[in-house]
Amino acid sequence: MRITNIVEVLAWLTLSFGFTLITPTRVLAHCDGLDGPVVKAAQRALDTRNPAFALMWVQATDEPEIRTAFEWTLAVRVLSPQAKELADRFFFETLVRVHRAGEGAPFTGLKPAGRDLGPAIPAADKAIDQGSVESVAQLLATAMQERLREHFNEVVHTRTFQAGDVAAGRAYVKAYVEFIHYVERVYEATTATAHGHFDETEPAAHDR
Repeated sequence: MRITNIVEVLAWLTLSFGFTLITPTRVLAHCDGLDGPVVKAAQRALDTRNPAFALMWVQATDEPEIRTAFEWTLAVRVLSPQAKELADRFFFETLVRVHRAGEGAPFTGLKPAGRDLGPAIPAADKAIDQGSVESVAQLLATAMQERLREHFNEVVHTRTFQAGDVAAGRAYVKAYVEFIHYVERVYEATTATAHGHFDETEPAAHDR
């Protein structure tokens, strides 16, 4: 299959499903970084004194908690530079925690800025900023095809073995199962309904 035939599907697949088919799950917690989109929204809300920038990141039922935290933060941050730092941190953590809870994801604290998120998430953010998905689609298509071919080539390499050679037979079965499961998961991901966050304890599809 040519890359140009799967670009649109891969772009939707990866942006919707957190890149679980391409990258390790360590990058899935994009929203809990100090340089992530939720903290940036919180900072903008405080700087402009407009809670709407933060409220858009939580569900309607969680709006009262965020509004209360927002008002408390505005009241405290004017007291001193130290108070501002602590109050802002409180609001960042509150917004991220509530956002993740609304998506069924745990909150384990804010992560430092500048983490290695791999190539996929930065490419996706850049695509949104530029208004074009082409570069990220190319990245995903290349990564998926490379992994697909690796699995396929391993099956082909191990499928011929002497009858009675159990060890060689097991090597073939292992390669076969991994190839079939990879293809299956790619297909299932493209046809399933997208959700928010994911179980970050689950291994990436290519690690299973």
